[in-house]
Order: sequence, then structure tokens, then C-alpha cells
Amino acid sequence: MTTPMPFDAGTKLMSEVTAAVEAAGVTLRDRYTPQARGVSLDEVVAEIHANDDAVLDVLREPLLRARPGSRWAEDELAGGALPAGEWWVVDPAEGNINHVHGMEEWAVTATLVRDNQPVLTVVHLPLTGDTYTAVAGGGAHFNGHPLKVSAKTGLDAALVGTGQARPGESARTFRRIGDSVTAMLVDGLVVRVSVPATMQLIHVAAGRMDAFWQFSDVRSGLVAGALLVSEAGGTVTDLAGETWNTGSRDFLASAPGIHGAALKTLSPIV
Repeated sequence: MTTPMPFDAGTKLMSEVTAAVEAAGVTLRDRYTPQARGVSLDEVVAEIHANDDAVLDVLREPLLRARPGSRWAEDELAGGALPAGEWWVVDPAEGNINHVHGMEEWAVTATLVRDNQPVLTVVHLPLTGDTYTAVAGGGAHFNGHPLKVSAKTGLDAALVGTGQARPGESARTFRRIGDSVTAMLVDGLVVRVSVPATMQLIHVAAGRMDAFWQFSDVRSGLVAGALLVSEAGGTVTDLAGETWNTGSRDFLASAPGIHGAALKTLSPIV
């Protein structure tokens, strides 16, 4: 992803979006327990939907009010390009599967997408109170401090990661994930395979990890991290090396010093 044209968000819009996301985070935190909830598939899915519904009730109206004329992307697991204009792409419980299993890697995210490029994002981690923000052309920040991607130049020293975007992907996608992990285990240093995507992408933006890739176009898991990484100085493309947007079929975000090597490892995997 090339950095979009600078977006004049204004401090008021960022403040309103941050307040809305952090308020939603309180709702999600209050629903959290360190024990897993649900035994059968139906029970687990019901818990996931209950989290989503509770947080969306807090999040939707303030975001639409903060940006008059913006629209709401309803399906958080949807992929592909959006119609022209400004859209809120939100994940009310990014890492919902972790939340309902009593694990700690989950967040609330809200990203304003303009003409299929993310231009403003807020990612809030309710358990720690940490907030990541980015504005196109305005940099990326962690609790108000600037973010910068890794300076690494060798894939052999890189900590990289990938993960499953959603249940029920095709057998071909699952095979590509496995093949890519094998290839990166050979060419990289250490490979993480986990969910959700945003939690790995904030580590790339902060320089704690060096690359993340995904064989999916699920918007809600990628738009926030794509903007954070690019605004922190990273490189974001598809796996053919072309500029990434919400219509792209796959995704790679990395430190610029290893991006070419990562593409060389991953692009042959079909």
C-alpha cells in the first residue's frame, strides 16, 4: 500500500473516534472472563455474536455521527472492494475467538476507508488500556508516541507471522497457508501463526515483528494494520508486489528492508 494522500482528520475527529472505540472497549472488557465460554460450536458462535452485538450498540452511532455522510460496512468478515466514498470498517471484537476462550489477544478497531484506502484508524486493547492510532500522511502512534517499523534487512533474522482470516476458507487457501509457513520456516528466523491479524500487524508497526502476510481479502482484519504499518514507515502490498487496497486478494506488510525477500519467498506459493 502506498501512503494515501494526506487526510485532514482534524484533532476533533480523531478524538471522537478514539473516545468511541475506547468506550466500546469497556463493554468488551466487562464481558471478558479468563475462562473459556461455550462447549459446542453453536455455543461458541452464540458467544461471539453476543460480543459483537453488545459492542456495536456502543460503537455504530458515535462513528457515523463523527463523520457525516460516511457509511457502514455491515459484514466484518466480508472482503473485496467497497463502493466509492467513505466507509467505516469496524471489528467490534477483533480476535473474538480469543476473547471467548479466555485468552488476551483481542481488541476493538475502527477504520475510516476512503475510496478503498484506509485513511484513519484506532485500535484499542481494553485489557492493557493501550491505543494505536494512525492518519494517512500523519504518522502512526502508540499511546501518543510515534511508531517505527523494524530496521532489519535480512529475512534470516526476521520474526514473521501469518494466520487464518476466518473459518471455512477454501482447501486451497489452507494449503497455501501451510506451504507459506514451511517456506518462511526455511528462509526466516521464527514464524508465528496466530489470530487475529491486527494483533500481529501492530507488532509490525511497532518494530517488534518484521512481516505479516495473509491469503485473504477480509477487510476488517487488514485495514487498521495496513495503515499503521505504512504510516510507521513499512511497506504494504499484495503478494505480487502491487499496491494493496481493500480489493486486493492477498496481503503483505513488512519492514522495507525485508519486503523484497519476503515477496520472493511467498509469491511462488499458489
